[in-house]
Amino acid sequence: MAISESLLPEFDQEAAGVRKTLERVPEDKFDWKPHPKSGSMIWLAGHLANLPSWGTLTVAQDQLDMNPGGKPMEPPPPPASTAELVATFDRTCAEARAAIAGASDAELMKPWTLLSNGTVLFSLPKVAVLRSFVMNHLIHHRAQLGVYLRINDVPVPSLYGPSADETPPGF
Repeated sequence: MAISESLLPEFDQEAAGVRKTLERVPEDKFDWKPHPKSGSMIWLAGHLANLPSWGTLTVAQDQLDMNPGGKPMEPPPPPASTAELVATFDRTCAEARAAIAGASDAELMKPWTLLSNGTVLFSLPKVAVLRSFVMNHLIHHRAQLGVYLRINDVPVPSLYGPSADETPPGF
């Protein structure tokens, strides 16, 4: 089995959970933050919606400098609505999935490097970057968004089993 074939079912499962979570982000709570040091709900949800694009970038490039020349990369603009948020996620997910599906084992074993102003932060095989920097990162922020939803009395979707708000069929 090709490496990409082993990654795609996990990618699809996690993406479905992220999409269910993003669909619940209430527009009237976009500016809500649990703490002054925390990102707003729309910042967090927008980050989640754009995270799959890092999968596309990982396959297409061998490195990324997050602060080229000492200047931080410009973040994408925040979505204006929940529908736009979900549409962005659907687009970035489809692009990432296609990039992963089209990647050879040799390409996925090539090193990928994250830099900040030319300083190496880490270098890992692309497959490890896809699993950690992309998929695990999605899982982490999806869980964080679930807490934001819970605190705001928005029903949290079931993901790996029942949530306090939903019980999937068969449980």
